[in-house]
Amino acid sequence: MTAESLRERVDGFLAGHDTAQDRLEFLRARFDAGLAWVHYPAGLGGLGAPRVLQPVVDQRFAAAGAPDNSPRRIGIGLGMAAPTILRHGTAEQRARFLRPLWTAEEVWCQLFSEPGAGSDLAGVATRAVRDGDGWLVDGQKVWTSMAHQARWGILLARTDPAAPKHAGLTYFLCDMHAPGVEVRPLRQATGEAEFNEVFLSGVRLDDGLRLGAVGEGWAVARTTLMNERVAIGGAALPREGGMIGVLARTWRTRPELRTPALHDEVLRLWVRAEALRLTGIRLRQQLAAGEPGPEGSAMKLAFAALTQQISGTEVELLGAEGLRHDHWRADRPEELDLTGRGPTYRWLRAKGNSIEGGTSEVLRNIVAERVLGLPAEPRTDTGVAWKDLPR
Repeated sequence: MTAESLRERVDGFLAGHDTAQDRLEFLRARFDAGLAWVHYPAGLGGLGAPRVLQPVVDQRFAAAGAPDNSPRRIGIGLGMAAPTILRHGTAEQRARFLRPLWTAEEVWCQLFSEPGAGSDLAGVATRAVRDGDGWLVDGQKVWTSMAHQARWGILLARTDPAAPKHAGLTYFLCDMHAPGVEVRPLRQATGEAEFNEVFLSGVRLDDGLRLGAVGEGWAVARTTLMNERVAIGGAALPREGGMIGVLARTWRTRPELRTPALHDEVLRLWVRAEALRLTGIRLRQQLAAGEPGPEGSAMKLAFAALTQQISGTEVELLGAEGLRHDHWRADRPEELDLTGRGPTYRWLRAKGNSIEGGTSEVLRNIVAERVLGLPAEPRTDTGVAWKDLPR
């Protein structure tokens, strides 16, 4: 399949579907036509086309003024849940979850981190215990973005405390509307509460909501984590897309703010952002041949440092104006958006980029060991039963 043949498919679809029709009906029809994720299999929103051709389809729909699927609202579902379900899910799970995920009928969140298991994710203590033909789940999750909007969550839980920590985990799809699920907001430095803590008290999940085999949750979770880092750090952007575009527009439209020192800094950041964007293109081309690897960790690591430096430079450029922030209300946002907000919001929110999706410290270890081939750090807990580890 070529770019031209895909354009013809999109044009044929648009000829038969009015972009002004009901938004949900349009998105469902686009999914069923295989024009959602073109690299997914036929019947699951795709055509089995090369992954690198996805922008061809997206750009064609955007140029026609077609409704999108609110990617900022469903980013966790698109970037983490969907590829994990595609790789590890049953045929029934794929058919049930992928379509409403892509059409934004169902928002997803990630139930991984815990108060005592963040960077050391394999140490999670949330328990899932067999209960007839299902499971009872008890525990606490934290830093759960958009849990207040979510219908479903991807959940990592411990099913065998007598096994080593990586071996005793199982992966579930958690019904966020099930009895026993409680979502509480965590107010951030920005004034918003996009993060949450989630308490799971006797939550019953059918065994059909288990993703992968019992005890193989770490392997499933690695699929999620690798895709998460690509989704955060390697998103497809045009030139001057993202936060560097905001800084560049401010520089161009506010000449009175310029100084020679800031000129050099803005130029340096622009070059770094463009290099990272081009590296992301190369990474996505590599993904066309397989699953994300440790290279995605390097992209996310570089992305976090760059966004923090760009947002800091923007505040410095604006001077006293850049310090004004009037968004201290404990809002519950419906989507995650950095570029459409004020400079102080971006500066504050960017601090989380080096924590979410894997801390920069953990990612440096991954790059060192799995990309550069350096010796691994000594580990003393890999063969010890989780229940015997100090906590």
